[in-house]
Amino acid sequence: MSAPLTIVFMGTPDFAVPSLQALLAGPDRVAAVVCQPDRGSGRGKKVSPPPVKVVAEQAGLPVLQPESVRTPAFLEAIRALAPDLLVVVAYGRILPGSLLRLAPLGAINVHGSLLPRYRGAAPIQWAIINGERETGITIMQLDSGMDTGPVLLSVPEPIGPEDTAGDLFTRLAALGGRTLTAALDRLRRGELEPVPQDHSRATLAPMLTKEQGHLDWNRPAAELHCLIRGLDPWPSAYAFLDNLRLRLFRPEVVVTPADLPPGTISRADKEGLLVATADHCLRIREVQPEGRKRMPVAAWVHGVSIPAGARLS
Repeated sequence: MSAPLTIVFMGTPDFAVPSLQALLAGPDRVAAVVCQPDRGSGRGKKVSPPPVKVVAEQAGLPVLQPESVRTPAFLEAIRALAPDLLVVVAYGRILPGSLLRLAPLGAINVHGSLLPRYRGAAPIQWAIINGERETGITIMQLDSGMDTGPVLLSVPEPIGPEDTAGDLFTRLAALGGRTLTAALDRLRRGELEPVPQDHSRATLAPMLTKEQGHLDWNRPAAELHCLIRGLDPWPSAYAFLDNLRLRLFRPEVVVTPADLPPGTISRADKEGLLVATADHCLRIREVQPEGRKRMPVAAWVHGVSIPAGARLS
């Protein structure tokens, strides 16, 4: 085996943490960690450090949080670390060629799909929304495009019929760490063979917006089932019952003809809300009324009155 590599790790959210932990447990040296600046989040916009920063500081690693990765000062700071390789996992920005060229081995990225499918910021969510039965992790060589570089290694992961984006996020993050370890082992042995992507097969996974969660009950039940799961936990699917905004979770397709107008609640009981769609019915088993916590429908209907013929809009 060749000498350990000197690596600069670039990543920000929870998804990147298992990959950083995999590097820390391996034979290579992490010279520094680069992540996005601390940001405010939640209702109070409380400023908190990114998950990757927390892990890096616990490990005693230097942490850089530039507002821009294009400034001469930042590029000089990376050059001074003399990395052999940059490892990038959900950093949150497209990196310039001036940065990618600083490491002799370039930069590799851990991406949450089987490229060239689902290039972009939300590959995990869109795979579920589109009803895919399989996704995976791709290790690729970064270039100047958005997830367009050559594929170095890919590992598939099945998508279960009840999987949410949150479920899949957790599994793929862990798989990303394991796949990164395997890729670096092959890199040291000179066994990584870059394979150009077939750009004609590429699909995109753009960032999601809150507005995309507003359900259209004129769609088929199976489509809504995928959409609700793909938006769980964020930004989450929602509908309005009169003026009350309800976030909706844990859907179940009930294959029975929807004899009522789409959006009509035909039953509300401990089993859930049974809602008519364009074809069949959809049972919603968990809700989050505005200003309250997520809860089983059985707990919510205990304290509310839903009149016959009520409709979600």
